[in-house]
Amino acid sequence: MGIFQRLATVIKAQINALIGKAENPEKVLDQLLLEMRGQLAKTKQEVATAIADEKKLQAQVEKEKRSSEDWERRAMLAVQEGRDDLAKQALIRHNEHLQHAQAMHETWVRHKADVETLKVSLRELNDKIEDAKRKKNLLVARQRRAEAQGRIQETMSSMSNQSAFESFRRMEEKIEDMERQALAAAELAGELEGDVLGQQFKALEYKGTADNQLLELKRKMGMLPPGEGEDRRQLPEGEDIQEGEAEVVEDEEPQDR
Repeated sequence: MGIFQRLATVIKAQINALIGKAENPEKVLDQLLLEMRGQLAKTKQEVATAIADEKKLQAQVEKEKRSSEDWERRAMLAVQEGRDDLAKQALIRHNEHLQHAQAMHETWVRHKADVETLKVSLRELNDKIEDAKRKKNLLVARQRRAEAQGRIQETMSSMSNQSAFESFRRMEEKIEDMERQALAAAELAGELEGDVLGQQFKALEYKGTADNQLLELKRKMGMLPPGEGEDRRQLPEGEDIQEGEAEVVEDEEPQDR
């Protein structure tokens, strides 16, 4: 099983465990991102180790090639000196290092290809995690919107029987009835406490006073000749009438004599 397969298995197991606990989605997302970053850090370390191994294999290949070349030069030197026996031994060493270099080169080529694949996969994993980080806020916003919608629907469902609205209307009608009763009580109290007959005459007196004031205003404005409308004036008080009658009686007495 490869590195990324193990990583996918671990992340999947963690997702299932978190979902199984029925945790808050926002907390689940935060936990997942935390775990992803942790696994990404471990994967980066493993890829870095693979790259280091690839560099080490490359260095060993180069070393074996140099050793092979060195023994080949020694074999040439031995031939020049007439030491064929030494030349043969040098060629044997040359062949050994050359074989080792070829074998290690093949291993290095395969390892280098694997490292390049790991690099590509690591970049893809890093991009996915960064994309998950960007989407996290959107997912949280969607979660909150869904929760709010759920609460609204729950509230509407609980109020589907209109009990709250009916109670509200009932209280409104009750208050209006109390107001009507208060107005009726005030009107009744005014009728019982006041002198109805006296109030009626006061209304008539006020009307007479208004009529007199209107005539006086018209005379003042020159719209009526002097003296007109005096018969509509309010009758004098009883005491004034008696004095007038007394004067008439006194005038009539000498005539009797």
